[in-house]
Order: sequence, then structure tokens, then C-alpha cells
Amino acid sequence: MNTSNRVLGPGGVFDDGAGVGQHGASKPEARHALPADEHEGGHEPRVAGVVDRRTGLDRRALLEQLNGLSEADTGLERRRGPGRRLSDRLRSAEEGELTKEQFLFVMAIEAFKKANEKSFPTWTDVLDVIRLLGYRKTMPMEVSLPSAEDWQEPYSSASGVRSPRWARHCRVDAERKAG
Repeated sequence: MNTSNRVLGPGGVFDDGAGVGQHGASKPEARHALPADEHEGGHEPRVAGVVDRRTGLDRRALLEQLNGLSEADTGLERRRGPGRRLSDRLRSAEEGELTKEQFLFVMAIEAFKKANEKSFPTWTDVLDVIRLLGYRKTMPMEVSLPSAEDWQEPYSSASGVRSPRWARHCRVDAERKAG
């Protein structure tokens, strides 16, 4: 392979500027070469969105600098760093020991998948299962989501997942099976 006009890009893939690496995979159009003076050491050009971790650059910090966005502003990040430990709840779940709440949720999702013959429930399906388990939005958010409005509902509100006639249909079906 002639590499005289190619630059060794991140991950050891040669980039000839045509958007195709040595493996033949096309690169997203949004990527662009960054000036060499913006990188540690002042050499080796980079492609936006791809960072060679061996250089010590933090991909998240680079994206934040380029886009002016900060992932840390939401409160949803789970990355650990110095002085940040996993909670007992997360540690036990990662080790395979589920709490009662986690086990109930997993069993409810499995029952939903079996009853509806769905291997991959949608997010709406997951939210419906959560509401059928009795969860309601009764507290203010503990995360920052600027594009979403926070709201609350009474703890005793109905799930709103099933129609009012659903219970009647279940009762009629049970009577048919028994009779």
C-alpha cells in the first residue's frame, strides 16, 4: 500500500483525505482535521470526534471544547474518577446481586416481553411497565435537562396505561375460560 500521501490517523488507520480508511470504511462527513497546534505536542493532525487515547487527551473534554457542550451539566454521568466511588446499589448490581426493586423491574420487563412476544420493548413499553409497577412522577427532577419540562403528579394517580374497559375485558375473558 502506498502511504506517501496519507496521514496516519487515530487508531492507526491511514487517511488520504478521501474519507476512507485502510479498512475501506467510510468516515462520517462531520469529521474534519484539526490544526496541529491545537494538539498535545503540536504535531500529528486529528480528526474531530476521534481521539487516540494513548496521547492522554480526554475525548469528552475535546468535544466539549469544540461544541461548547458539557455532559457534566445534566447530572446523569456515571463516570468515576479520583474520589468518586460506586454506590453500594450500583456495585452490587454490577456484581449480579440485584436489590428487590431491581429484581422486580427485571421480572416485570421479562413478563412483558413474554406476554407480548417482544424481544426488544420500546422505551414507551418500558415506561408503561414502570407505571404499572406503581411508579409515579411525584418529586422534582434531580438532574438538569434544559430541553425538557419538569412536572409532578399526585402519588395516587392512575397509571393511565390501560383503558377503563381493560378490567372488564379481563373479567369477561376469565369467565369464558372458566365456563
